[in-house]
Amino acid sequence: MKCLALFSGGLDSMLAIKLMSLQGIEVMALNINIGFGSKTDVSETMRRRAKIAGADFAVIDVRETYLKEILFSPKYGYGKNFNPCIDCHGFMFKTAKSLLKTYDASFLITGEVLGQRPMSQRSNAIKSVTKLSGDEENLILRPLCAKLMEPTKPELEGWVDREKLFDISGRSRERQLALAESFGWEDFEKPGGGCLLTDINFAKKMRDFIKFDTLQVADIDVLKNGRQLRLPDNAKLIIGRDEAENKRIENIKNDKYLFIKAQDIPGPSALLRADASENDKKLALQAVLSFSKTENGKKYDIICGENLLQESPHPNKESLYQYLIT
Repeated sequence: MKCLALFSGGLDSMLAIKLMSLQGIEVMALNINIGFGSKTDVSETMRRRAKIAGADFAVIDVRETYLKEILFSPKYGYGKNFNPCIDCHGFMFKTAKSLLKTYDASFLITGEVLGQRPMSQRSNAIKSVTKLSGDEENLILRPLCAKLMEPTKPELEGWVDREKLFDISGRSRERQLALAESFGWEDFEKPGGGCLLTDINFAKKMRDFIKFDTLQVADIDVLKNGRQLRLPDNAKLIIGRDEAENKRIENIKNDKYLFIKAQDIPGPSALLRADASENDKKLALQAVLSFSKTENGKKYDIICGENLLQESPHPNKESLYQYLIT
């Protein structure tokens, strides 16, 4: 017997996998990548944690479909920020369900716990998720809270022993943490992580972006990194805040943006919308130099796209903060 698990790399999804593997069920952990799970690539971390829990691992890239079909037109609306959690979970289950034959699996599992998340894990919300998923065969099993729910097909058919499942509910993680300790686990995501769409600051960046542009897959990494500024003529400027962000910005491939960096002096990497006005371009160069190791009034070489230009730092660095998207 084999099942597919929706896998985030978090403790709950690890425990759901473990409960299946303890019953001799083979598990394939699927990370349904919508693009907003993390600022960095954590696939190898998730692969390691899936193995610890007893599963193989695969990433399913659905970013393009998610942008086109879910993010901007959720049937059940958004949470406090830009998070269409009910529609998102339903979409993930629908995606995983479509892969059952591909992986020769019979049912689906998830680490969801009744009442743990206010929008997507209430009883009524779970019913809505199930409806969106198209799970007419009752194949979705939630091992951590299964005893609080009606039996699913895997339980009724005897594929899974219901008595070995749990009745966890609410936002406390005490029982999950105790289980992790009993298994000797130390490598798992601590509570508090999650989707960037639930973050208030990221949601502000999203709302600003879609006022001026159509979000495409290549734009997601742009939104995840750096100080985000909207300049006077509406050009978007992104300035790295540390070495890690600078490296990520340098690796972004997006034809909408020009790469900016001061030559021969320490400073941030940056991206500027390629169709920026001349006024915005000049301000962007001044801003990047202002966050570099420079002296006011002095001119410096600075790369802007394919051009090597000269510019001075902005004479009033503090005034640049008015353009920050906050």
